[in-house]
Amino acid sequence: MGFLTNRKALVVGVASNRSIAWGVAEAMHRQGAEVALTYQNDKLKSRVEQCSAACGGGPVMPLDVTDDAQIDAVFSELKQTWGHLDILVHAVGFAPREELEGSFVDNTTRAGYAMAHDISAYSFVALARGARALMQDRNASLLTLSYLGGERALPNYNVMGPAKASLEAAVRYMAHDLGPEGIRVNAVSAGPIRTLAASGIGDFRKMLDYNAAAAPLRRNVDIDEVGNTSAFLCSELASGITGEVVHVDAGFHAVALSGNALGADD
Repeated sequence: MGFLTNRKALVVGVASNRSIAWGVAEAMHRQGAEVALTYQNDKLKSRVEQCSAACGGGPVMPLDVTDDAQIDAVFSELKQTWGHLDILVHAVGFAPREELEGSFVDNTTRAGYAMAHDISAYSFVALARGARALMQDRNASLLTLSYLGGERALPNYNVMGPAKASLEAAVRYMAHDLGPEGIRVNAVSAGPIRTLAASGIGDFRKMLDYNAAAAPLRRNVDIDEVGNTSAFLCSELASGITGEVVHVDAGFHAVALSGNALGADD
């Protein structure tokens, strides 16, 4: 028996079996959870259905997080199918590709800034509102995925940086608001991983190489490591943890300068 046996988890944001969200879903399934997935559009439907089949064949539902009616429909279906919900994972982020390179000031538009915050940050709040009624008396957990660009300026991350900062602030406010109901809210700040979403960031290959050279563990992390930490945070093993942003990045966030990254001997 795994430490999530008999728990029901909704994972929003799986795009393929290479996505971080899939690593989270797979880890939760390994630990005994029943997993429901959503797909953003018909183009991704078959991929997500294949992922669902690989982790137990739970419910698969359409969801565009900018559409409140679709959010309501997802939780209505889960209420009918499961009756309750123990875990919600938010693994959604987006900004216009042309705003993820070059000058932050010159390339950030009003529309792009609003879109990045709506999809990457506000959607977590909207999903929590929908899940809240299904999580009562369940010692439930909400989890989102962030990145170091929400804490520190990074080349080409641009408008996604303020969006992730907003997301991490939302984690703290949601933890404060939902804590009296026994609902915990946390985030995992994952290191750079080659995914479909990351492909839109300029010079991402250089980011991977630098992270691996500078991180204390001298490597990058993978979706399984992010998934395992996420599963832990949503389990009773982490029952005293809420309002936290946990870094899973081989220690990169903890260092300012690395001799190895600068070409010096260790």
